[in-house]
Amino acid sequence: MEDESILTLTDENGVDTTFEYLDCIEDGGREYLILAPQDEPEQIVILAIEPIDEENEQYLAVEDEEELDRVYGIFKEKYKDVLTFEE
Repeated sequence: MEDESILTLTDENGVDTTFEYLDCIEDGGREYLILAPQDEPEQIVILAIEPIDEENEQYLAVEDEEELDRVYGIFKEKYKDVLTFEE
């Protein structure tokens, strides 16, 4: 059985990166994937989920610093008793 907490995503340059799925957070009517790259587990990547059609979606890098900070803040609050965060 495949580990459902591991995702391999391909970027626009055709480069595959493997991530550990940490959570999916909703904020402001949008959903965000919270991932940790397997080769850098101390890093966190936040991707916005954008529906393409009823069956498909794409994952977009969040460029807006305020949006990133807000979503990361929700994630930190949710996991404050489980994970240790560096400031």
